Amino acid sequence: MSDALDAKRAEVLANARQWGVDFVHLQFTDIVGIVKAVTIPADQLPGALQNGVWFDGSSIEGFARIAESDMYLVPDPETFSLVPWSQLQGTRTARLICDVYGPNGEPFKGDPRFLLKRMLARAESMGYVYNTGPELEFFLFPLDQDGRPILRPHDRGGYFDLTTDQAVHVRKDMVNALRAMGIEVEASHHEVATGQHEIDFRYSNALRSADNAVTFKYALKSVAKKNGLHATFMPKPIFGVNGSGMHTHQSLMRLADGRNAFTDDTSEYGLSEVALSFIAGQLYHARAMCLVVAPLVNSYKRLVPGYEAPVYISWGRTNRSALIRVPKTSKNNPQATRVELRCPDPSCNPYLAFTVMLAAGLDGIQKKMQPPAPIEEDIYHLDKQVLEERHVETLPGSLAEAIEAAEADPLIEEALGTHTFSRLVDAKRREWDAYRTHVSDWEIEQYLANY
Repeated sequence: MSDALDAKRAEVLANARQWGVDFVHLQFTDIVGIVKAVTIPADQLPGALQNGVWFDGSSIEGFARIAESDMYLVPDPETFSLVPWSQLQGTRTARLICDVYGPNGEPFKGDPRFLLKRMLARAESMGYVYNTGPELEFFLFPLDQDGRPILRPHDRGGYFDLTTDQAVHVRKDMVNALRAMGIEVEASHHEVATGQHEIDFRYSNALRSADNAVTFKYALKSVAKKNGLHATFMPKPIFGVNGSGMHTHQSLMRLADGRNAFTDDTSEYGLSEVALSFIAGQLYHARAMCLVVAPLVNSYKRLVPGYEAPVYISWGRTNRSALIRVPKTSKNNPQATRVELRCPDPSCNPYLAFTVMLAAGLDGIQKKMQPPAPIEEDIYHLDKQVLEERHVETLPGSLAEAIEAAEADPLIEEALGTHTFSRLVDAKRREWDAYRTHVSDWEIEQYLANY
């Protein structure tokens, strides 16, 4: 392992010299998924790769208190890439995604990337590799003369429309930037709402997918700004149209033989008992997971009936109103068997989201849970009595409900650890209280003249 790591570090240094790199961003995320960075000159890269770089973690959301603020970043050489748009500013900048360590040399228990790696190790101890394919939707808005986004769609396109406006060219710029940063893009297209888009990248192991999702948001915001636009991953920026989701395709691969553990051609849905238990675990813990996978006040403006976002805790094949969908696959391609969780949105921290999603699925496998019968009807058209007869529950209707659900389910705290869970709950309570006490424009319009 040490020889392989040394070889990879040497490759990074050789590429940095060959590419003429001037600076390197050492990136990591806080608990809410915001990208942070320490930037070093390229001549400091050898020392950073070998020994890490110290920084003060006391001001990072969910990190250390002032009395225990000293931390250091350990770059992952596998994540080294150029930042393609930096060349426009006359310098060449690269980036490395880092793991966060404490002064004692141990991984920091509040580092989201570490928490995902720890959960992936649990899956490996059970004989599985967890693979994910997140689909991040986003809106593009124009900027005013002061550089602030204007809440007005920049195009007139609809679902899969091939428009001739600026959007097509901007998406191509975004795809080129992602490819330059080592992300294999599979497709890009216009989404349902005006001004809404999606770019899909290759399915991979969950750690690499989470790294790619973080890179994706960072890159798209930068490319959009270069084009005079603002890219937002806010779940529901415009009332009355579809919000942005992060539908996530998932599967488990068996370590023993490299085969897809979700596949069973003899079953009705082509799903193995492992897959059915995985689904059952995620359905059982769905309400509690929402705090992590749909983490904003605004997330619950998206999770409402009528806009292709899930509300009811159910599963099915052709049913896009279900929480978990089983995409149809060919018998000739069993490796493609997967399940799609539809409640996450792109505002989430992907490291933490994949951590709790995997924890829920593994809990279902360990306890041999069985999911309820699938529902193939449009659930939004079923009346309340039918839903009650089928024991169909709903996702939380607000961030406050999501906090309560997470606190009532021990699995979420166990998956995230007490340190991260307590700080996440505290941050989200503060967010809810700020929203709850804010007097909105809607209230002024409804009440000021009438009462």
